[in-house]
Parts: sequence; structure tokens; C-alpha cells
Amino acid sequence: MNRVKVLLTLLILTSSAWALPLGSSARTVIPSDVQQIISVDYRSMKNSNTAMALKAQVLPDNLKQFEAALKGVGIDPEKDVDQLTFASYRMKQAMRVMGVAQGSFSGKLVAKKMASRKVKPVKYRTADIYPMANGMEMSFLEEDTLLFGDHAAIKDDLYARDGYTTTLDSINQIVDMIGSVDSGTVWSVLDQQGTQNMMRSALGDASKLGDYETIKKRLLGSRYAMNFNNGVNFDLDVLTSDSVTASTLSTLVQAGMLYRKMSASATEKVALENVTVNSDSSNIQFHFKTDDKQFQALLHSDLFAAVSK
Repeated sequence: MNRVKVLLTLLILTSSAWALPLGSSARTVIPSDVQQIISVDYRSMKNSNTAMALKAQVLPDNLKQFEAALKGVGIDPEKDVDQLTFASYRMKQAMRVMGVAQGSFSGKLVAKKMASRKVKPVKYRTADIYPMANGMEMSFLEEDTLLFGDHAAIKDDLYARDGYTTTLDSINQIVDMIGSVDSGTVWSVLDQQGTQNMMRSALGDASKLGDYETIKKRLLGSRYAMNFNNGVNFDLDVLTSDSVTASTLSTLVQAGMLYRKMSASATEKVALENVTVNSDSSNIQFHFKTDDKQFQALLHSDLFAAVSK
């Protein structure tokens, strides 16, 4: 998964994910060296035409593949999945992606369907691992909770669940960031390195200024929350080490926005004008608000196409 794509850019402030608070089963299988966590709340998504339009516009290829793989084992993602959580993490200098799906499906029924097709699971410790389409594998954590990923990721996650490596809950900063945003319709958290990369992409040419190279090491992490209840509201906090860094970064972002406005279309200019940037103590805060009509128009703009690749 393209981690920059997941957060897209601060300058149009959008996301390709909808989410609920992270379930306990998911927390037990996410290794501690996590870079980003994102989720998709399929129930809330169906209640918002804007959310559905956004999903159709920027749906990641691996999510499409996973939906197809679910159908292949008899689970309809549109009817049976309530929550989908992705996490990217580092393992032995490699970046891996895993996911957890929770919903109204039954692990026992899925196992019966697999058995009827003469598909046998592979035993790994106490877990049964089944093959899926597109090279993925799956294992049920609970009757209604499914872990999925490639073979290496599945083994990492089950190893963590069984207590042989540390998990997400051992990283206080990530846990704290999750607690600040997971009540939102949409939320995501990103670690220090991921935040540095995301901010460089969001700043565009403004990141080439010497100030960014100086302050990027003082970026500690980021979190966002989004909802579609009354138009589109998006709030992002970037955590820094001190108030001077937050103030400097705020200035750089504002410069980047002015640069974007110079070549923006009328729709894009309206979107950029709806962005506010402030620094509060050691945090920099971004807020974006627009109505459904303006946001859906933005989805088809050149700016959106450029930053969502």
C-alpha cells in the first residue's frame, strides 16, 4: 500500500479510509514497529454518498484485491464486513502490510465451505491458515474476525498475538494518538518516519526550503479524524517536539498552500481556502470543512488526481 496515498495530502485534506475504534483482536496482532494504521467502516460508508464517491475514486488496488479474495471464500464485503483495518509495519528492514476484517460472517461456515472445496488449512502454532486469492492468506482470530495478508505477514502477526514479539499496545505514543481520534468516523495514525514522508509530499516545493530539512527530525507523529455527518470535516494534528517547530512548520504549510493556489482551478481554490492551519503548543493543527457538493467536485479535479496517485 502506498502510505503517502493513504493520507493523500494536507492541501486537499482527504483520505481513502473510514473507520471505527480499533478492536481488541486487531490490537493483539499488530507488531510494535507499526508505521501506519487505517480503517474502513463499511456501515458508515454506505450512509454517505460523498464517502461512497470517495471510495470509488481512490480505492487502493490492494483493497480491491482483498474484496475479490473475500468473495472467493464466500464473504460478501458489501453485506458481511463491518470494519476493515490495515496496518503497515517494519520487519527486518522490510515493510509489510496486514489487515483485519470484522463483521457478520461466520468462521465456522467459511471453514465448511473451504472443506467442501477440499481446501485444507495449514497449521501454524494454534492457528489454521487458509489460502485466499491474489496470493493472500487468512486466519480467524475469532468467529467474526479475520486476519489476512501474505504468508510472511500472517506469521508475524500470529507470532505477536501469541506473545513472542511486542505488539502495538507497547508503544505509548501510538496508543495515545489512537485514543485521541478513534471516536471519529474516520481516523488514522502515522509514526515519525511516515509523518516526515507525508509532510514532505504535502509541502511540495516548499519542502525544498532549508527549514524543512532542519525541522523534519522534530516531527514525532500524526493523527487525523474525519466525518461525513454534515458535509465533510477533516482534522489533522502533526505532533512536534516543541512550539518553535510547530510554528515554523505552520508557516511552511501556508507557503505551500499559496504556491498551490497559483495554478489551482476554481474548485481547487475554494477547497484550499477552506483549509485553516494553526500551531498550538507543540502541535500543528489542520482543519478542512466543505459541503458534499464542493467535495465531490474536488474529487474530479486535476489537483486531486495528482495527489492521490
